This record gives sequence, structure tokens and C-alpha cells, in this order.
Amino acid sequence: MRLLALALLLVAAPAAADPTRPLVVCYPGGTVTARQAEPAIGKLLGVLERLGGLPAGGFHPQFERDVGACRAALAARPPLAILSLGLFLEHREAHHLVPLVRPRIQGRTSEALRVLVRAGTAANLLDLKGKTLTGTPLEEPAFLTRVAFAGVVDPATHFTLKPEKRALKALRALDAGEVDAVLVTDAQYAALGALPFADKLAVVHTTDALPLVGVVADETQLDAAARARLVAALAGICADAEGKALCELFGVEAFEPVDAAAYAEAVKRWGTP
Repeated sequence: MRLLALALLLVAAPAAADPTRPLVVCYPGGTVTARQAEPAIGKLLGVLERLGGLPAGGFHPQFERDVGACRAALAARPPLAILSLGLFLEHREAHHLVPLVRPRIQGRTSEALRVLVRAGTAANLLDLKGKTLTGTPLEEPAFLTRVAFAGVVDPATHFTLKPEKRALKALRALDAGEVDAVLVTDAQYAALGALPFADKLAVVHTTDALPLVGVVADETQLDAAARARLVAALAGICADAEGKALCELFGVEAFEPVDAAAYAEAVKRWGTP
């Protein structure tokens, strides 16, 4: 997703516990590299130490683009995380996660996924039954089945799925006729204009709006007062001289306070397997 593929993991521990716990950024399918991201994450750490009450010097930046690596980090039960919607829904109950803030990107706090084909090869999802679908969002198949495509098709049975970690590779495969369709995030769709074959592609399906997820907290580890301090710090972080570096890198205009009601429909769709 636009930022669905943007996921941060903020591991906050008592100062005396582990002074080198990581601040992990999970960005599956993104074009940002660890070399680009980690200096910006370091600045974010400084802002959260200064404004949000995190212990000084207790963390180091870590950037991940692999969903499996993100799940491994979540298994350590961090008190704070910034996750994709799929990861939030997957771990919400077990980790007692409550949303604090969510990102605003290009004036919106939601995104949609789109199915792209070579123009003229398909008109709708029915035309793609049994065909090969690739793309970076396929890294979270349960989310696609239960939320993004709920009530439309079950991607696991409707398509032949071919997960891909690199969006550009997936799009080039579509142009070359090696796959039949590509599932893209808002951010990937917005960047299509830079490709020489963009005018050869067409959208055959757009999902419902999916709410973006920003920072969530484990309410059993952070009390209400601590969460309120972090909400205040994060709400102004994109205007901060240091914090804006990370916001600009991922295209975030601001982080806005949010409550669980914003995710009620997604939680309902996620339901029980």
C-alpha cells in the first residue's frame, strides 16, 4: 500500500533494560533502501526522545523491506509499532494494539489497491480467472482475501499468484507478457508515469478505500499518559527540523491522531479465519 506497503516498528523499552533495541522500519515493496532510510530513522529517534519521552540513546535504526522480517520483529512484542494495515489486523488482538496516529499522504488517510493489465487483454476480474497475478502486496495474502478483496473474489483461488518483492520487476514482467496482471499500491500507481510503457497499461479493478495505519501501541505496556505524550510528539513530527526528514522520505505530510473507529470496517472484514 502507499504507506501499505510504509511500516515502522518503534521498540520502546525501559532505559535500564536493553540500550541497543532497534527502531525497525518495515516498508515492503518500497523503493527506499536501508542506506536512505536509516539516517532519517535516526533523526526520528532523536525527536521521539526529545518530545515523546523515549529513553535517550536507547535505540538504533533498522530498516526492513521483507514482511517475514517484520513479523519476526513483532514477535518480540514491542510496545509501539507503525504497521501496514494487514500486519495491524494480524497482530491486533494478540498484542493488544490500539492506534495512536496515522499518516496523511497527498491529503488522504486511506489508499486503494489496483489491478493493472496490458491494455486490451482484460476488462474485469472475471477475465483474469486462472491468470497470473503478481505484485508486492501479495506478500500479505490473508489481508487480500479477508479485507482488500472481501466480497469480490478470493485471490488465492481466483488467480495464480506470483508474489514479487520489487514493484518495478513486476511491472516489467507485465509489459513483457510474462504475467497477466499486477497488483499495485497507491504509491506505485502514482509513479507509473515514469515508465516508458505506462500508456500500455490499464486498471481493471480498484479496491475500496483502505485506512492507512501509523503508530499503534500495546496498551498493556504503555499507559494512557505515555500514549498521550507520543500522540502529541508525533502529531508535530513532520514540522520538526529533524523529524521532517523521515516524513519527506516516505511522502508523509503529517501524522494525525486517530482512534479505533477508523479501522472498524477493516476489523469486521478481517474477522476470524
